Parts: sequence; structure tokens; C-alpha cells
Amino acid sequence: MRGTHFFKHLSFISSWRISSQPRRLIHGVFPSPLSQRRLSSVFRNFSTSSSLPTTHSLTSPYFSVRISCPKDSADMLSEALLCFGASSTSMDEQGSDEGNDKICIDSIFSDRQDVDVCISHAADSVGLKELPSYEVRVGEQYDWIKKTQESFCPVEVTEGLWIVPEWRTPPDAHATNIILNPGFAFGTGEHPTTKLCLLLLHGLIKGGERFLDYGTGSGILAIAALKFGAASSVGIDVDPQAITAATQNAALNKISPNKMQLTLVPPDGRTHEVVEGQSPNSMGVTTESESFDIVIANILLNPLLDLADDIVSHAKPGAVVAVSGIISEQVPYIMERYSPLLESISVTEIDDWACVCGTKRRGLTVN
Repeated sequence: MRGTHFFKHLSFISSWRISSQPRRLIHGVFPSPLSQRRLSSVFRNFSTSSSLPTTHSLTSPYFSVRISCPKDSADMLSEALLCFGASSTSMDEQGSDEGNDKICIDSIFSDRQDVDVCISHAADSVGLKELPSYEVRVGEQYDWIKKTQESFCPVEVTEGLWIVPEWRTPPDAHATNIILNPGFAFGTGEHPTTKLCLLLLHGLIKGGERFLDYGTGSGILAIAALKFGAASSVGIDVDPQAITAATQNAALNKISPNKMQLTLVPPDGRTHEVVEGQSPNSMGVTTESESFDIVIANILLNPLLDLADDIVSHAKPGAVVAVSGIISEQVPYIMERYSPLLESISVTEIDDWACVCGTKRRGLTVN
């Protein structure tokens, strides 16, 4: 595996999608410091901790960028822009001419981001042969925390299951409520891929299972697994801020470290080792091969393809392995890559997003 840029989780992301509106907001986020990775595992943190961004980054100027790209690449490019540093992306579908194969993506970058580099990396990652044309203008100061808190409301994933931001009151005190302060990590429950994974977990867990959240981000899936009845959860990530966010969220949900263990994996992605000098909250947990009843990786297409052997290696023979973070048209690539590793494969979809699930083949040997 090639390293840290594979994990999906995005810098300071609040995820939501409004598909019924002419302008589609794919993700909304607020700005982060320059990341050392292409794909980090960070979100927003509103607690008073050392991981908070500086005052300058919370209320700061921003770059507004309008990008013209092919319609058939717009969804993937929007996702990639977020991965490489954009704070939000939206597409003006109402203003798109049916006879034109181009569509405009409006994106926001913090004033600390290198817009040219971000767009170049994003275009390259989705296979665009030419760099899309774009215009950049400087916006005024913006209160990122206030706007993000206003936009993050309780989400009912299914009947009796709510994702509730720490600063809101649960709509149903008797429901299964996952209290979340995403911190600097992806995963609020609003994005279709997170919902798909939560719904899968809700149906799979009968009690006593051991669960691996491969790219844990905010820890939402690891927490949910325990609330559904799993015996233990392990969350791994390449970003220390994601581990911090997940640790804080476990505490918000009154989950003890011996039930939910969090591991920071090295930058080269070797998930069977832990990073030297990680905090006590990380528990120093290694992720042994063939030790989990359920493994879920909600990341991105390329890492799911490149890390397939590693992802599946953690599952017991016959255990359930699910991968998400992909749009529906990317499913054939996942099916081709995972069919030798999994059997009884099924696909579920919400909007244009998909989750592929199967069981690990018995007798399979993966490195």
C-alpha cells in the first residue's frame, strides 16, 4: 500500500447533499491548515481543545473558485476537490445547458490553500486529460464555525437511530442517539455513504461481534457498532486528528477505551503496526489478520482498489466486508477487484452513492 493519501476522510468536512435542489451541495466544509497528505482524516472540532484551528482560520478570507468541467466527471471532481483541500463544492445544475457537455463547479478554499495545486491534483486523480478552466476571486472574512454549526442538525438515519451534534438536543431521548462532535474528521451521518454503512451495520449486528472501522474519521461507525450490540470496535486512521476526534466522540457517548480501541497507523499505511509515540488513548492496538467479524472501509475508489487485500485480510473467513465512498458508476471497478476476495456480493445505493458488501472467501490467503 502506498500510504497516507489513500484514506478518504477530508479536512474539516461537514457532509451533506441536497439532490432535490437545482444547485447541488456535494459537501460543505470549513478551511483547514495545509495538510501533509492528499487525503486526510479530519473534520471540524468545536470543542476547546489543542486541536482547534487558529482564530485566523476560523474567521478568515477565502478563495471562491468557479471551475468548468465535463458533466460526466463533475461528481468525481467535486469529491476529489474536497480531498485535496477545497472547503466546499456545489454544482449549478439549473444553469447547465442540455446541449453543453460542461458544468460549473463552485468551490471555496481557505486563504491558506494553494488553489492551483489542489485543482491540478484533483483533476489528475479522476483521470481528466486536461486541466479544467477556472476563475478565482477573493472573498471576505467568514465565520466558519458558526455557519457549520448552523448547518449540522440531528439526522434520523432510520427509525429509532439519530446522529446528534453535541450542541443540539436529541429529538427523541428514547432512540439510539449517537452524539457527535466530528472534530477534524469525516463522518456526520448525513452523507449517503455514511448512511449506507450505518444501515448495513444496523442490520448485521446481532450481538457480540468484533468490528473494524477502516479509516474511522469521526468514529461514527465504530460508535454505532457498539450501540447496536457489538462486543468491541477498533478504529484505524492515518491522521492523528481523526483519532483525537474519535476518542472525544467515544467519551461523549460514554464508551470506554477497552470497548472502542483506536489506532493511528503509520504514514506508509502498514495497518499491522502502530505509530511510535501515539497517545495513551490510541491503546497501542494492532489490527491482527482474520480477527474481525465485520470490516467496513468507507474511503475512496482508488484506495479501495489499492488496499483491497489489506482491507479483507483483517476479516475472519466468512466475515462480512463492506466498502463504500464510491459513486454508483464506480461499482464495476469494485466488483472486479473484490470478486476474487469476497462471495455473495451485494450492492446498496442511496442517490448516486453505493456500498458493496460481501463475505470473505473461506480458504483465502491475502497479504
